[in-house]
Amino acid sequence: MMHDFTPFQRLCLAAFLALPCIALGSCAADGAESQGVSLYVALDEQHSKRLVQRFEKESGISVSARFDTEASKTVGLVSAIVEEARAGRPRCDVFWNNELAHTVRLAQMGLLAPYASPSAAAIPGQYKDAEHRWTGFAARARVLIVSKELIPNPDDYPRSMYDLTDPKWKGRCGIARPLTGTTLTHFTALRHVLGEEDFEEWVGGLFANEVQFLQSNGATMRAVRDGKLAFAFTDTDDFHVALSKGAPVACVFPDQIGNQPGTMLIPNAVAIVEGCPQPEHAKKLVDWVLSESTEALLAAAKSAQIPLRASVPGPAESSILGIGDFRAMRWDPVRTADALSKSAEEFAKRFGM
Repeated sequence: MMHDFTPFQRLCLAAFLALPCIALGSCAADGAESQGVSLYVALDEQHSKRLVQRFEKESGISVSARFDTEASKTVGLVSAIVEEARAGRPRCDVFWNNELAHTVRLAQMGLLAPYASPSAAAIPGQYKDAEHRWTGFAARARVLIVSKELIPNPDDYPRSMYDLTDPKWKGRCGIARPLTGTTLTHFTALRHVLGEEDFEEWVGGLFANEVQFLQSNGATMRAVRDGKLAFAFTDTDDFHVALSKGAPVACVFPDQIGNQPGTMLIPNAVAIVEGCPQPEHAKKLVDWVLSESTEALLAAAKSAQIPLRASVPGPAESSILGIGDFRAMRWDPVRTADALSKSAEEFAKRFGM
């Protein structure tokens, strides 16, 4: 199926194709000939592989899963979906993204098929596309991971994104470079939430305070875990992995006071690719991914995802708060998606590839 791209879509396509496409895992050589379903999944393989295997066992449908790397998180799979659409031969049936903005971008480009899954009925509307092209579920929060060895007193824990610019912590804190994944989404959304002037002041403060810009959220977690940094931004799944392995770390949901922006919550998103080879199998997989039982499994797993439905039990770890137990940052996924490519290009120059 060939797509007649508008000038805007061609511009988006060029931006995506300029980014590296990293192919991991195994895909069917020809998705159209496969009797199973092809899944591109950006959620870490260690968290998603067993769920894929569970779906295969329960449904009897085989899954050809393609995973992405931590460093190129999401971008490689998005690039592949766009490139396959340009060639008129989609190979991916279902895209399970570990964040939201890139999925919205694909919908804006006309590359996602509408499907109103009955499993998504109870998911709040703010996490669903009005045209049913994507659905959010099982979120992570952007939190501060704190070294309990370097900061033994909880009263001294950092509580805000603005602690990264506090001279008290100069050279002792970190954040991932905002080039891919949740950090790119976070920075792009923050620019809108804070406003251009305040955002630029905050970014300037990061450099002035010698904040360490690392390769990924996993890298920031490891730097705190190993006592190299006092605290850093990461995602709740990375924090939970460190904690479950006995690391002396704590979790802070930041920016909960006064006019502070709140903690950013970033759901997973699942969607069916327009013109995919196996649309009926794709619907069954999407229904399964969006089910309450799958969201509960993600909450109970090492990834400790935060359910978007109050009816689904959250992670057992009490420091990973549930919906309603913290003030979430209000951000616009569509507006963020619109600005994502421009932000990626700008941030690559400012923060280094």
